[in-house]
Parts: sequence; C-alpha cells; structure tokens
Amino acid sequence: MTKTFLKITLVVGFIVLTGSAFAQKFGHINVQELISLMPERDSAEAKLKAYGTDLSEQIEQLQVEYNNKVQNYIQKKDSFTPAIREMREKEIGELEQRIQEFQQTAQQDFQRMQGEVMRPIIEKADGAIKKVGKANGFIYIFDISTGTVAYFSDASTDVMPLVKKELNIKK
Repeated sequence: MTKTFLKITLVVGFIVLTGSAFAQKFGHINVQELISLMPERDSAEAKLKAYGTDLSEQIEQLQVEYNNKVQNYIQKKDSFTPAIREMREKEIGELEQRIQEFQQTAQQDFQRMQGEVMRPIIEKADGAIKKVGKANGFIYIFDISTGTVAYFSDASTDVMPLVKKELNIKK
C-alpha cells in the first residue's frame, strides 16, 4: 500500500508541477501609448517645445545676420578694394560655419534636453509596469510599441488598464 501511495503522490506532484509551469502569465503593453496618456508628458512636451522654439529663434537670428551680410556684400562688392572684399568674404564664410556648428550643437542640446525631461516619466511608467507585473504574477510583460515582439496570442493579457489604474489615469 505504501508503494501505491508513493506512486500516486509522485504522479500527482508531477502533474501539479508541470501544470503550474504552463500556467505562467505573460502580458503585453504599449509603453509609448502609456507614456502619451501620462499627465506629466504634457508639461514635458511644453518644456521641450519652448526650448526648441528658443533654439529656432537663435538660429533664425544668425540666419538674418548672414543674409544681411551677404546682401550688403553683393550690393557693395564692386566698390570694395580687394583686401576689403577678401575680408568680407572671410567674415561671411566664418558666419556660415558658425551657423552650421550652432545647428549641430542645438540639435544635440535638444536631444539631451529631451532625454532629461522624459527620463522621470519613463522611469515612473517602468516602475508602475514592474509593480503591476509583480502584484499580478506576470512572468513577462512585453512592450509591443518597440516592435521587439513579432507575435502574441489572445492569451496574452493587455496590462494597460492595470497600469493606468496604478497611475490613476482615467483616459
């Protein structure tokens, strides 16, 4: 009787163990959509827009200065001595170079600012996703907005509603 009981216990244990291995939960979420719904994103975008506008205005001022110098040079070119003509051409070339360098620097600064402004929002979303995943027993939650998951079945759970609830997002 003990051998039969041991066999039954082993079989039941095996079924329970393998059954629980197949019952693991997988989920998915569109992180970009989640971030777009977070209220902090609006203020971050406003800050980025203001920063971008400021950079654009500075580039525009340089461009106006450049255009004025070129126009002035064209109008008075024939009256300049060769030395003055060469000096003005050099000024125009240097200003053109400064504009190009400023545009490159401005683009890098904007990208840096974008990272700084968005980092806390991304970290908050990531924390909420991890909290929901842990609290609800998910093994994996895939971010379908990055395109890293080529397929997910209907068995995958969209955790967007749970994370929105965690962040108190009503939209």
